[in-house]
Amino acid sequence: MYYKVLSKKSVGFLLVLSLLVSIILIINLGSSNKSLIAIKEKEEKENFIKYAEFNIPFEALEKAMNIDIDLHEEEKKINWIDVLSFLAAKYGGNIKEQYNPGDMDTLVKKIKEGETPEDMAHNKKLYSYFHEVYSAVLGEFLGEYSIQTGFDENNEPIMEQKYGLKVFSPIAKGFPYQHYDDFGNRRTYGYSRPHLGHDMMAATGTPVIAVESGIVEVMGWNQYGGWRIGIRSFDKKRYYYYAHLRKDKPFHKDLVEGKIVKAGDVIGYVGRTGYSVDENVNNIKTSHLHIGVELIFDESQKECDNEIWIDMYAIAKLLAKNQSEVVRSPEDKHFCRKYDFTEGNLNQ
Repeated sequence: MYYKVLSKKSVGFLLVLSLLVSIILIINLGSSNKSLIAIKEKEEKENFIKYAEFNIPFEALEKAMNIDIDLHEEEKKINWIDVLSFLAAKYGGNIKEQYNPGDMDTLVKKIKEGETPEDMAHNKKLYSYFHEVYSAVLGEFLGEYSIQTGFDENNEPIMEQKYGLKVFSPIAKGFPYQHYDDFGNRRTYGYSRPHLGHDMMAATGTPVIAVESGIVEVMGWNQYGGWRIGIRSFDKKRYYYYAHLRKDKPFHKDLVEGKIVKAGDVIGYVGRTGYSVDENVNNIKTSHLHIGVELIFDESQKECDNEIWIDMYAIAKLLAKNQSEVVRSPEDKHFCRKYDFTEGNLNQ
């Protein structure tokens, strides 16, 4: 048999070639792994809720809230979000039409006996979904807070610590308003679209209140909303949009973008601005506050084609139980809250 003896140069060339092939394979393998990691990271990042609606009737909200508050100091606490999520899963999401107060009573009884809503839920995936949605909407509505109840002999504020509803109606106490469930009604200015907020009819100049503590993300003119304010909750899950504010003096004098506001603070005044590309124009026929709440499960949902806005009607009815009392300054004619307020989020 014939064997060809390779020269030293040939052997060296083959070794170099083998090394180059190995390096190329390693690089390609690394690139493939990076691509797989990038794809996995993208999938994980996009694994967030892209559609949600809030259709819990006021009666269910109020009852669940009162149960949570009443049993707060008991050994066996009951979380209203757990209760509402269980019922939503039980009714297949149609809690607005199928809600039965007796079902909540039965559930609460079983929780007191040691069972948990999650374990009792027949469809745990559905329960988990509603729990995430309702937590995004209501997660910061109840909690510990301190509110001023008066002044002591040294004229220092007396603060009382409480547990309960720590968000406020967007309309100040003592100022009349009217509203109805108008979510989804058609609007035609600019283009045909559904109404993705809640209108509260009130007189021009009525003080507008920050529903929840948060950070002012935007304020200024929008042709659809007129003078408007956007406030983001501290947990980043809710974006509150207040629109059609008063011509000439729409905002409270102390408000600026980036400012932290407390729940119950005066942020602006009801008006009828909007429906104009020109600033400071009253093109809305009826004076009212448009308030909207956008849910944000991922930052990509902000200012996109698939924003999640929720029906505020039942929530507005619930918030009416906690209205911020205001006083007017004789010097600058602006309103401000009468009683101080603080909560844990403000200390973060």
